[in-house]
Amino acid sequence: MDNIFSGIISSKTRIKLLIRFFFNPETRSYLRELAKEFDVSTNSIREELNQLTRTNLLKSEKNGRQVHYMANKNHPIFPELKSMVSKVMGIDQVIDGIVGRLGDIDCAYLIDDYAEGKDSGIIDLLLVGNIDQFHLNDLSRKTERYIKRKIRTMVVGSEEFNDFFPKLKNRPRILIWEKTEK
Repeated sequence: MDNIFSGIISSKTRIKLLIRFFFNPETRSYLRELAKEFDVSTNSIREELNQLTRTNLLKSEKNGRQVHYMANKNHPIFPELKSMVSKVMGIDQVIDGIVGRLGDIDCAYLIDDYAEGKDSGIIDLLLVGNIDQFHLNDLSRKTERYIKRKIRTMVVGSEEFNDFFPKLKNRPRILIWEKTEK
């Protein structure tokens, strides 16, 4: 895990938790789920969750027997931390390197693992618009080398997207770019 956080935060588990919760602040997770996902002991996760909760970076909410954790969006450094996590994940480079250069694009969604804040190494990107596939492949390859992650794209036209959107509602997603009217 060689990123900007590893130089300032010594705990790899804490880095994973920050990425998990601050990349998509709507994410909610509980102790055993996180321990299984990160393949570390529940004690390691509990210690880090307690520390992040004490500093108010995370909030917790009891749901039956489980305690669910989520990012505290009201924390004064929330915007900066969210921005740093996006840089670590390489999403700013995806937007600058691919989405911003494609031309006739309506919107772009991050879907599945990365939308949940899971750094799986494969970024799934849904692009809506009239896109030149050859140009997209070229930009994706260049961006992949820079961010050291694989980019998997799905391209749909605007009309096709209307039919596809109900299926997308069942999958984790984040709108990362949208065309603005000039």
